[in-house]
Amino acid sequence: MNWPRAVMFLDTALVPLVVFWAIGHEQYLLSALFGLLFAALADPGGGYGHRASHIAVFGLTGAGVTALGFGIGGSAWGWLVLAAFAFTLVAGLAIAFGVHRFVAALLLNVWLIITLGVASSFHQHALLTSYTWAQVLAWAGGSALWITVTFTAWLLGGRRDRPQPLAELPGDVSRRGLTRPLITFAVIRALAIGGTTALAFGLNLSHGYWLPIAAIVAMKPSLEQTALVAAQRLAGALIGSAAAALLLLLPTGEHGLRLFAVERGLEVVALVLFMHAAAVRFWNYALYAAAIAAGVLILVDLPQPSDYAAEGYRVLWTVCGVGIGLLVMLVASLIAKHTPKAPPQHHT
Repeated sequence: MNWPRAVMFLDTALVPLVVFWAIGHEQYLLSALFGLLFAALADPGGGYGHRASHIAVFGLTGAGVTALGFGIGGSAWGWLVLAAFAFTLVAGLAIAFGVHRFVAALLLNVWLIITLGVASSFHQHALLTSYTWAQVLAWAGGSALWITVTFTAWLLGGRRDRPQPLAELPGDVSRRGLTRPLITFAVIRALAIGGTTALAFGLNLSHGYWLPIAAIVAMKPSLEQTALVAAQRLAGALIGSAAAALLLLLPTGEHGLRLFAVERGLEVVALVLFMHAAAVRFWNYALYAAAIAAGVLILVDLPQPSDYAAEGYRVLWTVCGVGIGLLVMLVASLIAKHTPKAPPQHHT
């Protein structure tokens, strides 16, 4: 458990919270927080120039992903499937540039699915206005905020090189060849995410975008890892959804100034949940998933209140998503076992 890191995230996340309170556009808070959080996760450490350039490239790429997701979120579902499939395939092939860059690509992959789902839900609420350019600006502001925080820490630390903030994440950036197993894994992930995205948006499932999110988080390089993460993800989804449902009962029946105060209080609760997620990420994944799920549900539902059956749908699609991910990796492992290996070549 890493409480100093968690408190640092909370202190930094309070900046966009106060900014969006001041301007009165809380529908953009989620993009800013994910821009901040994912920039911190993608921070490679080392010299400040190297860190700043890497985070800036990541932030600009994430801004493009944000523009794509919110730009096509209200389009025909076929475009959403195509975008999810293509980006997942490219993200899977990013392993050729090192494990650290693969993790960064995976973060952007998850963010794309989130933007597609949130943008689609925004289009279904005529009273809620969300501009794509503003979502892009919010994401870019979040990632730029992390660059500012790291610059301040670099100055206070005597301008010395710093390790990456999350030492538990892989830092390997050595390039490797794209072998057949790596390409196969990338294609399988892309097909699975394309298929779950088609189910979610093609069938117009209520809160169906939790289906591909759960699938992409669950799928790991081995069947054993996939099964473990799937079980933890399910437990976290159940705990987080139950907590969010109880908290979202608080503004029910409230009006005027009291409603405003309760909603602002719940946004602070969401940040505290994210703080706990940052602390326990590498201690207990189930609790991490629960904190993330509860925080995201609060921030998503406050601008566009939904009925409380929505939490049930989210849990259902999470169960289906991790089940699909587990099934896909089971099939992949069976294919790998029955694929004949090429005989060794003898040279004279």
